[in-house]
Amino acid sequence: MKIFVYENREILGKEAAKFIASAIRKNPKLVLGLITGETPLECYKELVRMYQRGEVDFSQVKTFALDEYLELPLSHPYSCKSQLLETLLRYLNIPHKNMHFLDASSPNPASACQAYEEEIKRVGGIDLQLLGIGLNGHLGLNEPGSPFDSRTRIVELTETTKTYLARYFGERVPKKGMTMGLGTIMEAREILLMAHGQAKADIVAKALKGPVTTKVPASILQRHPACTVMLDKAAASRLP
Repeated sequence: MKIFVYENREILGKEAAKFIASAIRKNPKLVLGLITGETPLECYKELVRMYQRGEVDFSQVKTFALDEYLELPLSHPYSCKSQLLETLLRYLNIPHKNMHFLDASSPNPASACQAYEEEIKRVGGIDLQLLGIGLNGHLGLNEPGSPFDSRTRIVELTETTKTYLARYFGERVPKKGMTMGLGTIMEAREILLMAHGQAKADIVAKALKGPVTTKVPASILQRHPACTVMLDKAAASRLP
């Protein structure tokens, strides 16, 4: 595990974008796993700027969203699909057929999860998976207690996650979600974990330097053969 610490989230975002762009230049057909939320926003802004400056071509890249909220219209402004389109994908030259999202509106979401797994395998697997880390150590919507060998599936959201989501959804907070499993995530050839802010400092230290345990799902990343971690100084402040 390689850990890099930057002065602030803006620099972190730019360095993460450079990391992703470099991976695309090496492999123009990169299969990229994407995340939503506040963590990647600076990174996504820089990727858009790099594309607009002609520094990176996304025309052959394939993307897979990490998770989605169940029973939420994909057109909802806070669906993961909407967030990815509005913060990144609509500004790039990725063909729509190359963008993959979990179908939370499916009448059979369990089958939709299985189909997602099969589509990832069909394209040859995830080359580079981006990740953030939740305050309780979750990756995607893999809450504490998630099996390390879990696959894409339906999950119940914890109170910690629902409390965080209330700032966006108000009283209509989703109770369930769909997420790539920890086993699915760990099959990515390379992983880039980003975190910023003092609020993440404790869980970052537990995940990166504490015991590997399902109580802290992100701790499984210690076992990944090619995991890069990018932090700002605040998020790294509790590391030994």
